[in-house]
Amino acid sequence: MLLAPPTPRAHSRISFVDGLAKYGDATALVHDGEHFSYTELAAMAGNVAAELGEARRLTLVHAANTPAAIAGYLGALQAGNPVLLADGGDTLAARLRDAYSPDVEIHDTGGEAVVTELRDRSANDLHEDLALLLSTSGTTGSPKLVRLSHDNLSSNAAAIAEYLAIGPDDLAATTLPMHYCYGLSVIHSHLLRGAGLLLSDLSVVDECFWRAFSEQHATSFAGVPHTFELLERTNFAARELPDLRCVTQAGGRLDPALVRRFAELGRKRGWEFFVMYGQTEATARMAYLPPRLVAERPGAIGLPIAGGDFSIEPPEGEAELAADGSGELVYRGPNVMLGYAEEPEDLALGRTVNELRTGDLARRAGDGLYEVTGRLSRFVKVFGLRVDLQRAEILLGEQGVSACCVGADDELVVAFEGQQEPREVRHLVAAALSLPPGAVRAERLDPLPRLASGKLDSVAVKASVATPAGKSDSAATPEAAHSTDLIALYAEVLDLDREAVTPQSTFVGLGGDSLSYVEMSVALEHALGTLPTGWHLTPIDELRSAPRKRGHFVETSVLTRAIGIVLIVGSHAGLFKILGSAHALIAVAGFNFARFMLGREDRLERVRGILRGAARIVVPSVIWIAFAFLLLTDKYRATDALLLDAILGPSHWTPQWHFWFVEVLVYMLLLSAALFAIPAAHRAERRYPFAFPLVLVAWGLVLRYDVVELGITHRR
Repeated sequence: MLLAPPTPRAHSRISFVDGLAKYGDATALVHDGEHFSYTELAAMAGNVAAELGEARRLTLVHAANTPAAIAGYLGALQAGNPVLLADGGDTLAARLRDAYSPDVEIHDTGGEAVVTELRDRSANDLHEDLALLLSTSGTTGSPKLVRLSHDNLSSNAAAIAEYLAIGPDDLAATTLPMHYCYGLSVIHSHLLRGAGLLLSDLSVVDECFWRAFSEQHATSFAGVPHTFELLERTNFAARELPDLRCVTQAGGRLDPALVRRFAELGRKRGWEFFVMYGQTEATARMAYLPPRLVAERPGAIGLPIAGGDFSIEPPEGEAELAADGSGELVYRGPNVMLGYAEEPEDLALGRTVNELRTGDLARRAGDGLYEVTGRLSRFVKVFGLRVDLQRAEILLGEQGVSACCVGADDELVVAFEGQQEPREVRHLVAAALSLPPGAVRAERLDPLPRLASGKLDSVAVKASVATPAGKSDSAATPEAAHSTDLIALYAEVLDLDREAVTPQSTFVGLGGDSLSYVEMSVALEHALGTLPTGWHLTPIDELRSAPRKRGHFVETSVLTRAIGIVLIVGSHAGLFKILGSAHALIAVAGFNFARFMLGREDRLERVRGILRGAARIVVPSVIWIAFAFLLLTDKYRATDALLLDAILGPSHWTPQWHFWFVEVLVYMLLLSAALFAIPAAHRAERRYPFAFPLVLVAWGLVLRYDVVELGITHRR
């Protein structure tokens, strides 16, 4: 490979990079309770820049919400190096490494930004304006990148900081990944104004996140639509957050009803709710909806940011706008990218675009606000991830599935023709695009509608699959829920073919277990408005008339699990010494065993259900312990990895029986399966559901206290 001649280090020309030191002792970063001043952050970034030296080289930065990763990123920009930003994992980094052959890599290793030099001069020609390369293809695996300049980064950070009124007293919690343009824009805009960043990669449903948010007096957080859907399911509305000043939303269209609810909540609690619109191609943001207008105009994207401008133009290939004045939304401003990069040679290019054709259909309302009414492009955002529909269709075609993909902000819909099962196609797409299966809906549409040219008619496909199979528009309210809707709901949550679910089916009878119990209960409560008592044993067609739960309660398994965790953690932390506390979790397992396994009438199905439950414990446990045994530590034995330490390990109790809880739980499940495989035992339990387990308990106590000598060690 020919190497480009060394290029002297250029000044970064990025306002939030070059101005770090001027904020002195003000807090720049908070991580795990530790505060880093702007002086310290500037020094960390400066050390990285000095280590990179004078030659301008393409630098792959492994992003993470940590001080070292941010210092590494800022240091590379300070050195004038164009940055390839990848997530902290290996998948995207490997694709970028293969496609663009970076010269330097920067990792957060043990809390320090470690620079790894792959060559001392660049393998590529790098344009002088090139500052940052970001992926825009979401999860689809394309190496296509957005080329951003120094001016793009500076101008967009300044515009965002202006309309959010970010100041030195602000502290933003990082709720989004650093390598995602929205998450990165939060970092840029706050560093520009001398504000602080509370670094975290915890979910907004994690109590530890909110504890740190309150303790550190954080003032804002950002979210994609899925973030706010999660907040809706938690007690966010009841949280006391006196320091919260600002909440922002972007990354896809949020349901207008949710927009209104959060705007109203913010009005009552004293914080502002900003709805924003953007694309990576515009660095991050193009428009925002002022908080004073959010409640009355929740479906609008608002006004262009400072320095930016919108126009509505006929889509390519069309002569005029639609009758309602809608057309393609076109944006112009200093934050519009230089252009795309699809191969290393593109890194030498300067500006190739002067405006951004967003691919969105929009119109300008009478009040001057812009509204997005649809999409022209073949991209959709699902849970905040940008998915290339054409790429998804190509991936399916490679697997022999002819399909047309359409989408919305909350799901990807795959219409296909052929003999494949919908569940098979659904899992195929979810795995290929790294999406949760619940975000994909597969519908057989045979034959797929096509235009006269032979191309797939995506408009007709979208109309055909607009209403999910088995659902009607009337199902939007709890009162309209009926057994047909619930059959589709059960099939989706339990990942079953719809034909396998009947009006007489129950959750337990369909193989539901403790792992799917929570998801099913949430979905069912949403569909019915309230959760019926004993719903998991109630046939689907009786759920609407089943008695409802009353008042406030704590479910038995939740309470028992909480007690067990408190006792275990407290004992291990030395707060108190209560032996046998893990047995509370055995009680949880027993409670769920009774609910989900013993409710099955058929003996063989009961045995198969128990074995499936054991397999869901054994398989991930063995894989992880074997990985740790082979590659990470010498503390484990092969018997640990095989969950056979109780049988093949030392004959007496030792502290090295690391996974005794898992082994004991698996052994009990396997013994139970063996017991209920005996027809007489199965019949006895069905006939005497209370006396039968009491006999087993009595026999267990006889063995436990050595009333009967069996000639084996106490431990075994």
